[in-house]
Amino acid sequence: MSELITGGCQCGAVRYALTQRPKAEFCHCRMCQRATGGVFGALATAPKADFSWTRGEPSFFESSTAAKRGFCARCGTPLTFAYNASASLDVTIGSLDDPEVAGPNQMHFAVESRVSWAPICDGAPQQRLDDYRDSPVHQPGYQSFQAPACGET
Repeated sequence: MSELITGGCQCGAVRYALTQRPKAEFCHCRMCQRATGGVFGALATAPKADFSWTRGEPSFFESSTAAKRGFCARCGTPLTFAYNASASLDVTIGSLDDPEVAGPNQMHFAVESRVSWAPICDGAPQQRLDDYRDSPVHQPGYQSFQAPACGET
């Protein structure tokens, strides 16, 4: 029997369930920083086949040609991140009913974008985005739909 792990948004309009314990990863890329409003995205990865929406439906923002992010349109809670072509998805650890189920962090990703005053001290492996050559962001035709910061073109 699989373990049922649940989560949802702040207002309760959107709920989800996982039938497999997710694995924590922290993403320091600028897109995750902006999407979550934090200095990194605290995400938990699980197979899409083990995930289901159990109440309501999220809205989605296509953050790039390769991925979309689910969120509650009513309260704004960021809920999911998924590459279109991947068999897995990420839920935001803070949206889990019990964030402890994500377990210890497995990886720091896109560490080249880490803010200098938030040290990485947990001993988890660190990976630069440029070192992850299979990432969809390195594929031909990839385009980000994130607005540039003030002064950027």
